[in-house]
Amino acid sequence: MVLLLQPVTFNSDVNVNPKCKPSPVPVPVIDLTNPDAKTDIVKACEELGFFKVVNHGVRPDLLTQLEEEANKFFALSLSLKEKAGPPDPFGYGSKRIGSSGDMGWIEYILLNANHHLSFTKTTAVFQQAPAIFREVVEEYMEEMKGMASKVLEMVEEELSIEPKEKLSKLVKVKESDSCLRMNHYPEKEEPPDKEEIGFGEHTDPQLVSMLRSNDTEGLQICLKDGSWVSVPPDHSSFFVSVGDTLQVMTNGRFKSVRHRVLTNTKRSRLSMIYFAGPPLTEKIAPMSCLVPEQEEGLYKELTWSQYKSYCYKTKLGDYRLGLFEK
Repeated sequence: MVLLLQPVTFNSDVNVNPKCKPSPVPVPVIDLTNPDAKTDIVKACEELGFFKVVNHGVRPDLLTQLEEEANKFFALSLSLKEKAGPPDPFGYGSKRIGSSGDMGWIEYILLNANHHLSFTKTTAVFQQAPAIFREVVEEYMEEMKGMASKVLEMVEEELSIEPKEKLSKLVKVKESDSCLRMNHYPEKEEPPDKEEIGFGEHTDPQLVSMLRSNDTEGLQICLKDGSWVSVPPDHSSFFVSVGDTLQVMTNGRFKSVRHRVLTNTKRSRLSMIYFAGPPLTEKIAPMSCLVPEQEEGLYKELTWSQYKSYCYKTKLGDYRLGLFEK
């Protein structure tokens, strides 16, 4: 079945600085069933802050169904979608990203993943779609919670982190402050003369992010030398990126990766990102087992609630961790 998506009018005056000419990058591929996966994950987190996961165990039919239901939502009339907006931060939004003036060729929905909390805008999103949408979303979020926990468990084991489950329990507990974001980058009738920003460069604030998208290109990551490289799409796999919180807790051993999405194609792009975050009251600081003896951690202690609130007030491209460096 072909879905005719409703056109959304965007300000296209968001061109990319042409000084960086992206090229494909060999993204580390981690087989979660491989005995060496934990070693490979830590190496990827240290060197790139980003890797691809295969043999992840998530049912292909669940991925297909979620993509179909998400496309149906974004195909709704703008008037219906706007009943779930503006985002606060949950709900439906378009063009504007955050509260500091960032813009992009994008529309999106942001949903809280904590079933124990109810948010009006999250409920409003589901009210505009069939009940199956909510069911599929909730099943998907449980799968992502499990995968994020598994990745963090492997990190704990490889780095001999004590106490056990120091990282993974932050995602497992019911108070975990995680969320799911679905980004839709509408197709263009005419390709632009220059590449345009779909979602501006940024790092993710949480522990780790679990990303899946359709087969449309556009995702780029920034390497340590400042160059931007394109990530080939793979709709059957997941991409995992290190977030700011994990960078702090590993005392800078892992680096949160800067990334962005460009749009220069007639094909629409749909991505789904699960942000695995700790409880709001959780104190975030370098883990003592990863801080060399006779040295201090690189970051000040803060709570996830404090950092999250601070991030919402900044622009996408800001280096947010700078305020918390010692």
